[in-house]
Amino acid sequence: MCHSTDMTLFRLSLRPGESIFDQLVFAAKKAFVSGELETGQAFPSVRTLAAEFKIHPNTAHKVVQHLIQERWLEARPGIGTVVAEIPEPRRGDRKRLLGREVEQLVVEAQRLELDIDEVIEAIEDQWAKLKMPEEVSRK
Repeated sequence: MCHSTDMTLFRLSLRPGESIFDQLVFAAKKAFVSGELETGQAFPSVRTLAAEFKIHPNTAHKVVQHLIQERWLEARPGIGTVVAEIPEPRRGDRKRLLGREVEQLVVEAQRLELDIDEVIEAIEDQWAKLKMPEEVSRK
């Protein structure tokens, strides 16, 4: 059973068996990539994250600090935490960033006895759902 929590900035569907920290970090990154959260936009405070997602404030703090460390967010004195301008990563960096997720996808696909074409089709379907706003406007 999944528990979904809506928040004005992004959506999180809690899944049992996966850490809340990992799920919240993933949901935030998904919001950055999909354009739901834009450069310079205020990111919720630790207190707001904890209250909205019903998580311990220490977990919320770790999430924010992790996203700052990975340069998805930046802390601006007197303003708060905002979405950072994400520089264009080099091709090798982009591929490396997906390493763990690709491995998990392949393991799960093999467990479900899917062939590569079915996996590619599922990826293409998801890709279309999450297209960046710039990509959509260019077409």
